[in-house]
Amino acid sequence: MNIAIVGTGYVGLVTGTCFAEMGVDVTCVDVDAAKIEALRQGHIPIYEPGLEEMVLRNVEAGRLHFTTELTSCLQDVEVVFSAVGTPPDEDGAADLRYVLEVARTFGQHINRYTILVTKSTVPVGTAQRVKEVIQEELARRGVAVPFDVASNPEFLKEGAAIRDFMSPDRVVIGTESPRVEKIMSRLYKPFLLQRERIIFTDIASAEMIKYASNAMLATRISFMNDIANLCELVGADVNMVRRGIGSDTRIGRKFLYPGCGYGGSCFPKDVKALIQTAQRAGYPMEVLQAVDRVNERQKGILFEKLLRHFDGNLKGRVVALWGLSFKPETDDMREAPALVLIERLLEAGCRVQVYDPIAMDEARRRLGDRVSYCRDMYEAAVDADALMLVTEWKEFRLPSFNVLKRTMRTPLILDGRNIYDKEQLQEQGFVYYKIG
Repeated sequence: MNIAIVGTGYVGLVTGTCFAEMGVDVTCVDVDAAKIEALRQGHIPIYEPGLEEMVLRNVEAGRLHFTTELTSCLQDVEVVFSAVGTPPDEDGAADLRYVLEVARTFGQHINRYTILVTKSTVPVGTAQRVKEVIQEELARRGVAVPFDVASNPEFLKEGAAIRDFMSPDRVVIGTESPRVEKIMSRLYKPFLLQRERIIFTDIASAEMIKYASNAMLATRISFMNDIANLCELVGADVNMVRRGIGSDTRIGRKFLYPGCGYGGSCFPKDVKALIQTAQRAGYPMEVLQAVDRVNERQKGILFEKLLRHFDGNLKGRVVALWGLSFKPETDDMREAPALVLIERLLEAGCRVQVYDPIAMDEARRRLGDRVSYCRDMYEAAVDADALMLVTEWKEFRLPSFNVLKRTMRTPLILDGRNIYDKEQLQEQGFVYYKIG
């Protein structure tokens, strides 16, 4: 089976590589010639555990190809996946220009039945617009080539994307065509041999499922952050509260961990886009508006704690940051809490020393020389007046607190992910703040 994937970002590259791993002949397409050439040379533009090895293996096997021209492979494929970016507009709505450009190219060049599957996260109604664009292009050509449009949203967690794709908890496909159902079932069958987890829906519902899933997870995070902040004010322990409510089988334990805010390419963008979709439909999403406000406020929570500790005077203070990516096992810093925190620290006159196991190059690209980049976690803490744990990478979980005590100017730790033991740190002479 031959397919094409348009877009070699996070979703497109993982999707194409995993299909190739199961024996599908995959051509990945991107307009960025430098990126395509780098991929041909075996250089992976993103960090995702296991991805580089899988890309190299399938390129060598001749199942994974890279090109800048969709037209070069369009006549040989049965399915084209559109996995291009949908960045937010100024009002938070998804920008569909790249999605519609793929549709135009598709309509301009198909000569036999082909399916265009939207993998990108797009608002409800996008598939209809895609279909109209294709029909317009076919009309301009004066031909009547059969095609179908479908929706197949992705549910990949950064840092665990390979596992999520190879063993999905569900595959959602929105379509109105039995022919699409048959072809997509054949394509996904290798991933679903042990348990049937494919859900066929109408296209609008498939488009909504992706947004609703991310919005629900974001809501749980913001809810727990709100609870954590209240716990701190009334003297409750949020970790005990989390364990108590998570034991309720109707609630469950996942995504109930308080912290310094969520980030990444999905939750912030998708929450805002869903709010905008509702506004255009004349319905205010009041819960999601609150979720978004809570998250933006939470990104500054460590700064506020630091400011209170030093009685509002941070000028000249040296602050160490452990963790820059929005979550562990990725170098993605999009909407990362660390970025908000660094900006506020710099504005207050602090000198910032940072370390992240993977995201240092991305940090240099975003921050330039405004912060000091350190070779390891302990170098970042040298002469620091405060240490902030922002991303819970595994290597930060059990540091040598004796080393930190000797190297830091002030034994002050602000834990943005609640991974340390307060009593242990206080016994070793640290001042310790956590979330809640």
